[in-house]
Amino acid sequence: MITAYLTHPHCILHHMGPEHPESPARLEAIRARLSLCGLLQQTMQGEAKEASFEALERVHPARHLRALEKCLPSKGLAAIDSDTLMNADSLKAARVAAGAVIKGVDQVFRRQADNVFCAVRPPGHHAEATEAMGFCFYNNVAVGAAHARARHGARRVAILDFDVHQCNGTIDIFKNDPNVLICTSFQYPFYPWRYLRSEWHNVVNTPLESGCDGAAFRASIERHWLPALHAFKPDLVLLSTGFDAHRDDPMGDLCLDDEDYHWVTQLAIEIAALYAENRLVSVLEGGYNPVSLASGCEAHVKALLGLPFATPAA
Repeated sequence: MITAYLTHPHCILHHMGPEHPESPARLEAIRARLSLCGLLQQTMQGEAKEASFEALERVHPARHLRALEKCLPSKGLAAIDSDTLMNADSLKAARVAAGAVIKGVDQVFRRQADNVFCAVRPPGHHAEATEAMGFCFYNNVAVGAAHARARHGARRVAILDFDVHQCNGTIDIFKNDPNVLICTSFQYPFYPWRYLRSEWHNVVNTPLESGCDGAAFRASIERHWLPALHAFKPDLVLLSTGFDAHRDDPMGDLCLDDEDYHWVTQLAIEIAALYAENRLVSVLEGGYNPVSLASGCEAHVKALLGLPFATPAA
């Protein structure tokens, strides 16, 4: 398997204060771990480009995009909500985060890579069509899906989201769209406190109780996601890959481990191989313990490369 690894130096320019969990150190931890274990060197490394206004406008109205730009501070921080803040470089970072998914989509459709991991921030899956929230400004995975449809003629896009939080923004943008299937697992009840019930035929909500372990997670995914995915037959698979469902993450109370991330990634790869000529693009969402974030990414990238999961030596 050819796996591309996309990121950009601008992603570390965005910060929301020294105590904020969504920090530049997240990407530094991922890169250090992947380099140390030799996986990064097995990927095709590349640099993202900024998403254009046109690309962002496919999922966010122009008026909203301009309003966000007006919120940018010249110095210091500006609050969008209680936990989402901007510095002067925040939207620059957000544009390259969305742009990475666009480039990844281009790579898999042009057969330059089988799959892609976008190691970017800020995350995106909470960003609704007209509201930035939950550390998110632009909905990166939604921008990528819309680009795939507009530029590559994708007809059926599956978005698989396995963050500890539900992808309310992705649902807000694509609810009732029969050509986009959204499968989302999340701790319930939990933030974002909206869209938590399955009211749309194209949304497969998979709520997980606090304390849910890997066995229960896998059983739920097999029971709820697999029948929907086989019926849908996607020609592109996009992953909103959150590592905050890990047992060691401070943000939630699910108990997944690294092997569960390898397993669910393999499941997505199998679906992409069956129906989408291997086309799969993964974009980083949550994960706020640098150690478990990095080890989860190692397991994820191993699966993308077609490598088996191996428990690290004690």
